[in-house]
Amino acid sequence: MSYELYYWPGIQGRGEFVRLALEEAGAPYVDIAQRADAEDRILAFMRRKDEPHPPFAPPFLKDGARVIGQTATILAYLGARHGLAPQDPDQNFWVQQIQLTVADLVGEAHDAHHPLGAELYYEEQKPQARLRARYFREERITKYLGWLEKILARNPDGPAHLVGAALTYVDLSLFQIVEGLTYAFPERMKSVAIQTPNVMALRDNVAARPHIRAYLASGRRLPFSEQGIFRHYRELDD
Repeated sequence: MSYELYYWPGIQGRGEFVRLALEEAGAPYVDIAQRADAEDRILAFMRRKDEPHPPFAPPFLKDGARVIGQTATILAYLGARHGLAPQDPDQNFWVQQIQLTVADLVGEAHDAHHPLGAELYYEEQKPQARLRARYFREERITKYLGWLEKILARNPDGPAHLVGAALTYVDLSLFQIVEGLTYAFPERMKSVAIQTPNVMALRDNVAARPHIRAYLASGRRLPFSEQGIFRHYRELDD
């Protein structure tokens, strides 16, 4: 049976972290976001009164009768089933910890352009966004990517992966983070890239993996835009 991935249509968003894991695993899945009635299907599912584990918000994954929400939890589930997570319990917990920290970074990246809330348009919070983006750009990007650089440098199995000697789902998430930040803050990322060579090398290695390379070249990979989590506004990258 194919998985069903539910996420909002037209944007990469948090659903993209799940797509990368599914694509790398070569797992069959139906991307509901590609359907013409995607939003109606998502809302109808979330309004079901017979679902014992109703998801709070997309993304959520349906595997038969099982419904799993929250990006990090979905990735842990797929990682265990498709060889994208370590079998060693200590390493597995470490992968989960890194992924949850990535989730914090994703939230801060979104708030850089919507500091007052997603309910308001960007144009309604531009002054606040400039202040928040400056702090995020100058302090937080370096802190997060510097931490990931440190993890790669300290990996006993070498800096090719964040944890262990084989690819895990958090390596795929690091790729997406670098891609998103480079789109949103291209000027800032020029200097950050110099400071984090292991992070950038891992990003390149993930992009070159056969399944990921094919996905990136396909029509299934949605482009970044000013509707998603990572948005490029020139005035926020000064």
